[in-house]
Amino acid sequence: MASGSAVEERDRRLMALALAQARLSLAWEDVPIGAVVARGEEVLGRAGNQRERLRDPTAHAEVLAMRAAASALGSWRLDGCTLYVTLEPCAMCAGAAVLARLPRVVFGASDPKAGFAGSLGDLLRDPRLNHRAEVVKGVLAEESSEVLHQFFQVRRGRGLGASVDSPRRRAGADERDRLESG
Repeated sequence: MASGSAVEERDRRLMALALAQARLSLAWEDVPIGAVVARGEEVLGRAGNQRERLRDPTAHAEVLAMRAAASALGSWRLDGCTLYVTLEPCAMCAGAAVLARLPRVVFGASDPKAGFAGSLGDLLRDPRLNHRAEVVKGVLAEESSEVLHQFFQVRRGRGLGASVDSPRRRAGADERDRLESG
C-alpha cells in the first residue's frame, strides 16, 4: 500500500492532469473544469466541461470522465478508482459518482454555490445511501480557483460573446497542442 506522502503526490499529479483538461475547455469557451478518473497511476478517463461544445446540460467534466473510464473498464462500476476534479462536484456529478461506486473523490476548489461534496450538501458521504466515498478537498485548490477566476473576469469584461480569436480560445488551443505533442 502506498504511503501517505506517495498518495498525496499522486493526487497532485493527477489533479494537474485535470487542470490541463480544464484549460482545454477554454478552446470552446466553456467553464474551465476538468476531471480525471484513475485507478492508481492508470488514467482511465479524462475530460473538460463540454456543455457549450455539445449543447448538453449533462456534459460536465466529471460525467464525461466517468463515461470514458466505464468504457475503458467495460463496466459501469468504477471500483478501485478515484475521481479527480478541479471544482467540487455539483449534485448531478456527486450523484453519478455514488452510482458509479467510486470509492474516492478528490477535488480542488470548493463551490459554495453548487457543491455537493460538503458545501451545500454532501451526497458523497450521505449515510442514507448504499455507497459512500472518501472525499479529499483542496488539492491544487489555488490553481483550480485561479483558472475559474480568470475565465469569469474575461467573461464579465467582454460579455458572453467572445470573438473567435479570443485569448481564452487561443489559450485552450495552445494547451491542447501542448498535450497532444507531449
